[in-house]
Formats: sequence, structure tokens, C-alpha cells
Amino acid sequence: MSRLSTPEARQAALRSSAWFAGLGAELQQWIAQTARPRALVAGQRLFGRGDLPDGLYFVVDGAIRMTNTSADGRQALLAIAESPQWFGEVALFDPQPHMHDAWIDTDTLLLQIRHPELHAFLAGHPAHWQAFGQLIAQKLRLAFQAIEGTVLLPAPLRLAQRLLAIAGGYGARSDGSKRVIRVQQDQLGAMLSISRQTVNQILKDLEGRGLLHCARGSIEITDFAGLRRFAGSV
Repeated sequence: MSRLSTPEARQAALRSSAWFAGLGAELQQWIAQTARPRALVAGQRLFGRGDLPDGLYFVVDGAIRMTNTSADGRQALLAIAESPQWFGEVALFDPQPHMHDAWIDTDTLLLQIRHPELHAFLAGHPAHWQAFGQLIAQKLRLAFQAIEGTVLLPAPLRLAQRLLAIAGGYGARSDGSKRVIRVQQDQLGAMLSISRQTVNQILKDLEGRGLLHCARGSIEITDFAGLRRFAGSV
């Protein structure tokens, strides 16, 4: 964590976030000064369903699985948070207990701002509340898009759109989309409520079209323009 030991180093890492990059200098500097690094290892639980929220998080490296488990033990994968995504902003406005579990999928480095510090700052600088409202608005837009896709779109288009969303950090990346995304086929199936076999068939078709290349545990998007055209072909 030594590479995040100074506000300057933390600010450099945070600039990969499109939301952070668009903030004013005062709020950027305060976040960089206040955020504290946390290193977690794969398999740890960051928080559980029913736990009280304890902060706003930024993913520097690694991945966090957001899951829910039914009464009969079935687990639903809700999302995977990777760099440069934020989470925990909803609790700033609605400090209710968490409704899902957050598991560390791979060794992960986070920056955390505890809610009491954030509330104290915003009490003295209320104009900055709007910026955190924008974070929630982005998540709400993505949630509506996911619901719309589940109802209206066939599985191949939903999968293509999800791959593009993951590559772009769900709109969070300030430096464009990354070509190689690390995601398992069963994880894609769980996020989209389709079988792993269906995911495999769709990925083979997309690979045959020259749009991507599948490897063990990762997918390389080789033709972003072509995949976007495919994802929009409704």
C-alpha cells in the first residue's frame, strides 16, 4: 500500500475514475487527502447482508463480488466491482443495512472514506452533495438498463452489452475501455440469469465473428466497433 501513502499518489490513482476526474479541485483534493487504503485478500468478506454501512469505496486493483443468498442456499451474483468503480454512495443518503454481501474475488486494494468524515465535510460544503447524487444517478441508469435488457433483449445482445459495460467499467473509466476483461463464463451467466452453456455458445459465436477472443478466465475484445454494432442490433 506504500504506493498510496501520499495524497498525490491517491489522487493519481483516483483520476482513472471519470466521475472523480470531473470533480472540482476542492473536492478532488479533499477525497485524496481523506481516503485511506485497505488491502484485502481473495476470499475475505468486506461486509455482509444486514451489516451497517461504513464508508464510500473506490476500487484501485482487484475485484469484489456483490452477491445474495436465498433461504435454500442458492447464490445470485448481482455485480462485480472492479477498478475504477465506486460503491457505498447510496448509504450516504439512505444509511440502512446492506442488502447484499461483498466478497473479495481477487486480492484487492481499495480506498475508503468513512461516512462520518464524509458527512462532516458535506455539512460544511453542502454544494458537493450534488456530486455524490450523480454517482447514484449513474447506478440507477445502469439498473434500469439491466431490467430493460432482461425483459426486451435476447441473450446474445444482453451478453454483448454486458461485456462492453464491464470493459468500460460500467461508465466509470476515464481512459476508455480495456481490451481484456477477467470474468468467468459462469459469472456472466449468473449476472444475466442464463446458463453457462448458453454463455459458452454465444461467446463461441462472437469469437467466430472476429469480435472477441476467449481464454481461460478472461475475454479479449478484438473489435469494439463490431461488438457495439452487434450489441445494438435490435
